[in-house]
Amino acid sequence: MLSKRTWFVIITLGFLGSLAWGVENQFFNTFMYNNITPDPRPISWMVAASALTATFASIFMGALSDRLRHRWGRKPFLLIGYLAWGITTAAFPTAAFFKPVGLAIFLAILFDCAMTFFGSSANDSVFHAYVTDITTVCNRGRVMGVLQILTWVALLIVYGGAGFIIEGVGYNAFFYLIGGMVFILGLLSAVLIQENRPAEPVQGSYWSQITSTFQWQTLKRQKDLLQVLFAITLWGIAQQIFFPYLLIYLNHHLKIPTLQSSILVFIAILIGGIGTAYPFGLLTDRIGRRKVALMMVVAEAVGLLLFSFSRSYPLLVITGILWVAPISGWTIATTTWVKDLFPEDKRGQFAGYVILFSVAFTMIPGPLIGSWISTTFGAPIILDGQPGFVPPPLVFQAGGIATLLAALPLLRARETRTSSPVDEEK
Repeated sequence: MLSKRTWFVIITLGFLGSLAWGVENQFFNTFMYNNITPDPRPISWMVAASALTATFASIFMGALSDRLRHRWGRKPFLLIGYLAWGITTAAFPTAAFFKPVGLAIFLAILFDCAMTFFGSSANDSVFHAYVTDITTVCNRGRVMGVLQILTWVALLIVYGGAGFIIEGVGYNAFFYLIGGMVFILGLLSAVLIQENRPAEPVQGSYWSQITSTFQWQTLKRQKDLLQVLFAITLWGIAQQIFFPYLLIYLNHHLKIPTLQSSILVFIAILIGGIGTAYPFGLLTDRIGRRKVALMMVVAEAVGLLLFSFSRSYPLLVITGILWVAPISGWTIATTTWVKDLFPEDKRGQFAGYVILFSVAFTMIPGPLIGSWISTTFGAPIILDGQPGFVPPPLVFQAGGIATLLAALPLLRARETRTSSPVDEEK
């Protein structure tokens, strides 16, 4: 059983992480498009650069937290990481003050990478390693279900409140508010962390810990984990073909204003994301990770194809729900699955490898494919004197078809699970 204090830490840090990533994944892109340049290519460059930063930060800082866990625990990494994450999120919009446009683009990408370094170190690797430390194979699906609800609640706040804040006081105040929340609540919750530290340090040197992961014998022992990670990569590439351009598509292709677009996404997340997350978590513990994941692949492909053909506002809401809901089920099933398979003494490091497969391998090719589709098949546009292109429905159709490829590695992966200290005591 997890204590109320532990649940508070999980809920708060999980919520803040999702809140900050929601802003970075969507509104850093729209800020770049609306305030710096409407050319989709810099968005793809920024996404790719932040993906590489997230990967290296999560692997190397995750491994460092594994090695120092016996001495300090994971608390210092979470405390420093969340504080710096809040500061760098608030600093991002200052890039637009610089001229010429090329310098503003460079600084926006640089600021995004700085924010990503701290966020990925704190949340993607160390926080998820901490969650793995304190859960077992019996309750992990439920905890991941709660975290998925928090992800959608955070996105709901971002999308639902963003339209009002941005239209009322501008982008800067919006970024200041989000950064301030991450800083203050991150400080409070990180201080409250309670954890059991291992008695012995990780054996070997820091570099041998990282390089040993890529040895053939290690890869053979982790082949089931690798299959699931490959599936996560294929799913993520499909998602990144369309997701960075979602609001741009709604605003400029369908001519739906920012406020109405935020409401549309708000409803889809409320019903499709939050409403299904906890039941999917229970279902994942009950019938298994693979069955849930395979069902979500088919459902996501269907939902995206239907969304791409929708034109009326009610149909966009309904089909939006149909592709948002499978994201919950997929995320819960696969993140629970990989946590079951993490080596016990390298959980922070392997949480970093999840980012390698789910971020670096996806956020580089995915947005580039979406950008190519937009510049090749999208309508040209002039926005504030800058030439660009409007993403077409084809980005959602391509994403839906590509999603089906994620099923292939899952058919070969087994749900073998490593034991945890709690299980061994039982």
